[in-house]
Amino acid sequence: MSFAYHAYEAVHMMVSPARAMSDAMQLAFKNPANPLTYTPFGRTIAASCELFERTTRRYGKPAFGLDTTTMGGVKVAVEERVVWQRPFCNLVYFDRKIEGRRKPQPKVLLVAPMSGHYATLLRGTVEAFLPDHEVYITDWVDARLVPLSAGRFDLDDYVDYVIAMLHKLGPDTHVMAVCQPSVPVLAAIARMEAETDPSSPRSMTLMGGPIDTRCSPTAVNQLAMERGTDWFRRNCITRVPFPHLGAFREVYPGFMQLSGFMAMNFDRHLTAHYDMYKHLIAGDGDSAEKHRDFYDEYMAVMDLTAEFYLQTVDTVFVKHALPKGEMMHRGKLVDLTAIRSVALMTVEGENDDISGVGQTRATHDLCVNIPDDMRVEYLQKGVGHYGVFNGSRFRSEIAPRIADFMLTLDMKAAKERRNETAQTARKALKVAG
Repeated sequence: MSFAYHAYEAVHMMVSPARAMSDAMQLAFKNPANPLTYTPFGRTIAASCELFERTTRRYGKPAFGLDTTTMGGVKVAVEERVVWQRPFCNLVYFDRKIEGRRKPQPKVLLVAPMSGHYATLLRGTVEAFLPDHEVYITDWVDARLVPLSAGRFDLDDYVDYVIAMLHKLGPDTHVMAVCQPSVPVLAAIARMEAETDPSSPRSMTLMGGPIDTRCSPTAVNQLAMERGTDWFRRNCITRVPFPHLGAFREVYPGFMQLSGFMAMNFDRHLTAHYDMYKHLIAGDGDSAEKHRDFYDEYMAVMDLTAEFYLQTVDTVFVKHALPKGEMMHRGKLVDLTAIRSVALMTVEGENDDISGVGQTRATHDLCVNIPDDMRVEYLQKGVGHYGVFNGSRFRSEIAPRIADFMLTLDMKAAKERRNETAQTARKALKVAG
C-alpha cells in the first residue's frame, strides 16, 4: 500500500479536466440569462454536474464559522484565538467579546477526535456551550501538512499534549472528550493524578468513547480484533507524496478512513446523494443546502500519523490495554485507581454503531476511587454516535445535563474556597487576639 497515496493523487489529477468541464456546464445551466435554466432539462443537467463535482472534489478544512453567540438575550461577537500551539495541534479559544467585567463561567477543554475528521465536526458542540462557558478546543493538524522535521506523533505524544494543555488552562478546567480521545484523556488524567499534579482538571466528561471495546463490540471493534495490528500496518499505511509539506511521512490517509465510513452505511449515503439530485431538479434549495452542509463537513478528512494510528489500534482495539490495567505511558503504568479528585460523567447513545453501549460506561467500573457523589452516567435514547455530541437531542437533553454537572462542581469548589477563606480569617483573628 506504499503507493496508494500516489495513485489517489494521480486519479484526482486525471479527473480534473472532467471537473472543469462539469463546472463550466453547471454555470451555463444556472445562468439566469440561459432560457434552459428554467426547464426540467436544464435543472437536470445542472444537478448532474453539481453531483459529479461534489463526489470528485477534495474537500478542504471547513471553518467553525461561529462569529457570534447569544448571552442573556444579547448577541455578542466571538473571536477564534490560538492560545497554545504544537506541531500537531492548535488550542483554539472562542473569545466572547463581552463588555465590562465577566461573571465566572465553567472553563471547558473540548478534546476533538483525531480520527480522520477535523475538529470542526464538533461545531455544534461548541455552539451549544458557548453562551455559558469559556470554550477551548483541540484543533488537530492534518499530518500531511506537518514536515518530517517536526518529528513523530504517537499515542504517548497525544497524552503529553493533553497534559500540557491542562497545565496551560489550570485546575478549574472541565475536560470533554468526544469518542476517540476518551482513552488518551483518561490516561492523561490518571498519570496526572498519580503524580499529584496540581493542574488535574475538575471533571472529565467522556462521550461515546471506546474505553472497553469488549463491551457490546461493534463492527469496527470486531474488524480490529479479527485483522490484528499487522494487517492494518500492511494495508492502511502509506507515505505522503510530494509536494505536500509532510512529504514522505508515513500516514493513515484520510481518504481511506472516509472510504471505510462510507462503506459502513453505503446505502444511506447513496440514497442521500440521490435525494439531493431530486431536490435540485425540483428546485428545493433548502433541502439541497442541508445536504451540502452535512457532506461539506463529513467529506473533509485529514491524515493521521502512522505511529499514532497503529498504536491506537493496538492499544485500544486489539489488546484492550487500558481496561486490563496494562496501558503504559512513557514507561509508566496508567493506573486508573489513582484518579480520586476528578469528577466523572459518561455519555452514551442507545444506537451508537461506533462505540457500543457500555464501552464508555465501563469507566465507572475502572475508576473505583472516584467518590459516588462525583459520578454521573447517562444513556441517551434514540441517538447514534453522531447524536451523542450533535443534533437536536444533544442540544435539548445531553448538553444541559453536562452543563449542570460542571456548574454544580464549580459551585461546590467556590463554596469550599469561601469556607477555607473564612477559616483562615478566623485563625488569623484568633492569633491576633
